[in-house]
Amino acid sequence: MKEQLKKRTKLFAHNCVKFTELLPSTYLGSHIKGQLIRSSTSVAANYRATCIAQSKASFVAKISIVIEEVDESNFWLEFTLDENLIQKDKVEFLLKESSELTAIFIASRKTANNK
Repeated sequence: MKEQLKKRTKLFAHNCVKFTELLPSTYLGSHIKGQLIRSSTSVAANYRATCIAQSKASFVAKISIVIEEVDESNFWLEFTLDENLIQKDKVEFLLKESSELTAIFIASRKTANNK
């Protein structure tokens, strides 16, 4: 499961980076590009860090960062729709993936806290 999630979070980051190329070259489009690239790549990088956490406390802290970053990615994806910067069909898959990843990581944190 750990390796699958490493691949899945990395693919999410790659897909978000590719998605940003569809955004307009306006001030707002450029701002969202930067924010989404930062938050989505942080999901993948920080998930990798959870995989080598040396303690339960470290794991919980790192997975909490992953949750924040994937939720922020979801925010920026939603924002592109709110501002009519992109067609809904171009962002639906990423919205679904960010929601699923959020649920997975929240469940992981809950499990870790209950041990």
